[in-house]
Amino acid sequence: MKLQHLFAGIARGNLVLQIIIGLILGILFGVFFPEAAQASAIIGTFFTGALKAVAPVLVFVLVMAAIAQHRSGTQVYIKPILALYVLGTFAAALVAVVASFAFPTTLTLVTSQVKQSAPTGIIEVLRSLVLNLIDNPVNAILTANYIGILSWAILLGVSLRHAGATTKSVLSDAAEAVTNVVRWVIRLAPLGIFSLIAVTVATTGLGELKAYGRLLLVLVSCMLFVALVVNPLIVYFKIRRNPYPLVFRCLAESGFTAFFTRSSAANIPVNLLLCKKLGLHEDTYSVSIPLGATINMAGAAVTITVLTLAAVHTVNIPVDIPTALLLSVLATVGACGASGVPGGSLLLIPMACSLFGINNDLAAQVVTVGLIISVIQDSCETALNSSTDVLFTAAADKAMQNPTAAECEIAI
Repeated sequence: MKLQHLFAGIARGNLVLQIIIGLILGILFGVFFPEAAQASAIIGTFFTGALKAVAPVLVFVLVMAAIAQHRSGTQVYIKPILALYVLGTFAAALVAVVASFAFPTTLTLVTSQVKQSAPTGIIEVLRSLVLNLIDNPVNAILTANYIGILSWAILLGVSLRHAGATTKSVLSDAAEAVTNVVRWVIRLAPLGIFSLIAVTVATTGLGELKAYGRLLLVLVSCMLFVALVVNPLIVYFKIRRNPYPLVFRCLAESGFTAFFTRSSAANIPVNLLLCKKLGLHEDTYSVSIPLGATINMAGAAVTITVLTLAAVHTVNIPVDIPTALLLSVLATVGACGASGVPGGSLLLIPMACSLFGINNDLAAQVVTVGLIISVIQDSCETALNSSTDVLFTAAADKAMQNPTAAECEIAI
């Protein structure tokens, strides 16, 4: 009985506090017991894999059920959220441009090449997005193609709006069942994060990051500035109230887990549950959150811009203001095509480098540098991307639903 009470207490406990404890224990475990930490990798792999496995099914069922049960006259707020996504990503790219010129960084390029299939131009990125729309629904779920999943879920949801009450009830029950599975998976977060951080500390430490300290400082500073200054300003102009309670809650409950999973797609279940706790409109967040995991990529825009301009400074290519602005636009559009998986933004660096005439061989070496620092870069990038999905969804939803009550609704 005592063991049952212990497990029940853990299940009802504060998840964020449990994750912090797991983080601290993981660091200590990685430092003092590196071999045992390596052996614990299966726990982190299981946790991340479970999130990635359940997310496509959750998005498909939830979006389809929400649209099928949508009643005429009920408001959804996708357009303003999309506008915030684009504005936030472009603003992040501008911040990265300014920081890169204020603190120019050069690279010691390595000789090894990265054998990755990367897009060579913006047309290829847009073509890939269009083709993803018409992907086979089964293949879209299997490969976590969220653009394809959303398109099929929306089409089927619209088709099922005229279905009978029994069919809609089945869809609602299916959505609730999948949501319950997600809750069970998320309760594993403290163990998963314990394993992920222990393996990272045991495997890499921080030694190999020292050579790229200046580059990392620029990258992380840009992302922190976007998270703590730019995003709050955008939210303030949307809700006309103190944005920081919402900003800090999104960073604590979404950004924290995203930092360790390093996957916007894997963090979709976490974001959906956070939106539910915030009391947002389900018809809105069930679409905007998976969509944001695909196209809302402020962190990716920072990574693309900073690393591209580092390559430009390395080879002494002069850059004027119009070209820098064009790079910001290119990074914004390209970031929308960045995959919601670890390292997705790095594969778009050759595309941005092509704007300055930097060849693919040199660009591939820049990608290699990105992979070396990805232990920190990709974690911070994903935390910014994923927490911003909830932040902008909540800002638009609260502002449109009931502006006068927005501040009390988002309070911690």
